[in-house]
Amino acid sequence: MKKVISIVLILTFLAPAYLGAQPQYTTIYDAFQKGFCYATWSPNSFLSRRSDESLEGIADTGANCVQIVVTWYQEKFDSTEIKRVDERSPSDKSIRHAIKKAHRLGMSVMLKPHIDLIKSEGNWRADIGFYEDADWNRWFNNYKKFITRYAQLAEREGVEFFCVGTELSYASTKTDMWKEVVIPAVRKAYKGRVIYAANWDNYKNIKFWDALDYAGIDAYFPLATKDDPTINELKEAWKKWVCEIENWQKTAQKPVIFTEAGYCSSEEAAKRPWEETFSGQVDLVLQARCYRALFETFYGKPWFRGLYWWKWNTYKGSGGKNHGRFTPQNKPAQDYVKETYGEKAPR
Repeated sequence: MKKVISIVLILTFLAPAYLGAQPQYTTIYDAFQKGFCYATWSPNSFLSRRSDESLEGIADTGANCVQIVVTWYQEKFDSTEIKRVDERSPSDKSIRHAIKKAHRLGMSVMLKPHIDLIKSEGNWRADIGFYEDADWNRWFNNYKKFITRYAQLAEREGVEFFCVGTELSYASTKTDMWKEVVIPAVRKAYKGRVIYAANWDNYKNIKFWDALDYAGIDAYFPLATKDDPTINELKEAWKKWVCEIENWQKTAQKPVIFTEAGYCSSEEAAKRPWEETFSGQVDLVLQARCYRALFETFYGKPWFRGLYWWKWNTYKGSGGKNHGRFTPQNKPAQDYVKETYGEKAPR
């Protein structure tokens, strides 16, 4: 009997070496996701020492998750080919390096592939679409190859969360293609938790939430019509959106994650949160105020399971007092995040 037990124990420890060790998913699934979006439009930035130091900066805020953004491209909104652009898309080696570094720092990872247009001509990814079924079929076939490529990478690296699509508003109307083609292919390749990131003005139109583990919203909801709104004005503006989200969530019946949320450090940040270009003055205080209004509005709601601030750059010294764009790095918004992420998250 002792020999049998010994053999079983030996096989238990040796089996992974022969069969290939499987990623170990943890109770992070149940934890409130306190994250940042970590993005680059360079092939090797994630491989640099500066990137490692920048990821250490994310961990220092108290974040328990980091979202790694990877971008591929298509020529125009009505092109069916989806391709990696060498000078703009992170290499697989660099992605794997960033994932491993994040895991060593004790953070979980969401891998979130994006598609952008090379020639926008006034369009963006939400407008990707076609008149003919044959073109839709070609595009979805190419999209499936693109997204499952990264689902396989996510599975190999033990990534905890995977995003099957981002802000594809027109393409998301093709519910059958998502439920019968894209999501099953991802599920076959990847065993972790799966999410879709809907734009703030489109999440209620998605009809395939039931096939996913989370409902994601890129939460760039407009909160003001004037410059420099007060914290009370921002919270008051959120009430409308909270009511809409809560009513929708009762039907969707999925935990909600803000897969992106953010504000420029500009006096116009609350008017059009989705815009990085602005004509106003740098306003670091308003950026932090917008962070506070969002966090205090949603933190603690039982259906709200986390957020990822857009965005943290691959250089730890980014941002600063004269910087008017999205990153909170080296600004009061970073101090606010460190304060709130350091608190005990709701269960």
